[in-house]
Amino acid sequence: MVPLSQIWTVASYVLSKKLRGEKRYPLVLMLEPLFRCNLACAGCGKIQYPDHILNRRLTPEQCWKAAEECGAPIVSIAGGEPLVHKEIDRIVAGLIERKKYIYLCTNAILLRKRIDLFKPSKYLTFSIHLDGLKEEHDESVCREGVYETAVEGIREAVKRGFRVTINCTLFDGVDPQRVRAFFDEAMNLGIEGIMVSPGYSYQKAPDQEHFLQRNNTRELFRQILKERKKSWKFNLSPLFLEFLQGNIEYDCTPWGNPTYNIFGWQKPCYLLQDGYVKSFKELIENTPWEKYGYRSGNPKCANCMVHSGYEATAVNDTFGSWKGFVKTVKASLS
Repeated sequence: MVPLSQIWTVASYVLSKKLRGEKRYPLVLMLEPLFRCNLACAGCGKIQYPDHILNRRLTPEQCWKAAEECGAPIVSIAGGEPLVHKEIDRIVAGLIERKKYIYLCTNAILLRKRIDLFKPSKYLTFSIHLDGLKEEHDESVCREGVYETAVEGIREAVKRGFRVTINCTLFDGVDPQRVRAFFDEAMNLGIEGIMVSPGYSYQKAPDQEHFLQRNNTRELFRQILKERKKSWKFNLSPLFLEFLQGNIEYDCTPWGNPTYNIFGWQKPCYLLQDGYVKSFKELIENTPWEKYGYRSGNPKCANCMVHSGYEATAVNDTFGSWKGFVKTVKASLS
């Protein structure tokens, strides 16, 4: 279960922004300290850079500065594979000192080898990439045996008292009943919860045939979440799950999850790359936000229903009015 301190931190942060009248504020910093990965997944659009780019790293000081500049209460460390970074322990320790709630996104191939670098903390969660049961996950990451390695890493981290979640991306053609079975298996590992999202159609990803269209996403999640089991715990807003099933219409909040990496602050969001700026202030003030999101008509956003764009919208809805809060309570109990 997500610690009450984290829930309170996020709720009080959002309410304080609303009381100040701030329309655009970050909820989660997407921090990419490197693009190098020890996998080459077919649906990934992050690792197609040449070696001289893949060999670059953000320093711990650059990571801490970005977190302070942005001010978001949560930091998601992605990449690339963060555990490849030789100073990932310093990066994490510095963020914990700044009382940031960290989701360290990893494929867990190196987790057992590097776990001694970390100490259990309410601020640190290992978010393990698993896209389904063994057959589906190994196919998704294009390598045999990765599922079993990841499960071994999860068991070790849970045994040592770390917070652990699953990060699951779904693509066209998955079997809803197999996904439900995967949720059962994942929860039996003793994890805190599941983060699930449709994949984004990266133009540079090797596999362009299995990205979900908007209507397909809704139908898939209706089937997966029908008669939802009480044993399933999700690290997502209940309203985001309603959105995925087509029960709520939302537009994207691209500034909710700003991205910082070796090039700077990425415009406009974690998924699109329409240039970079040097400061978070420039990102917020100079990005033509009206050109992005489903309602903008931008074809790059037409089928996107990814958590990094819509989870912030759902959270904003929850805390934006009593009506939104009541909707959240009802969705939580359904």
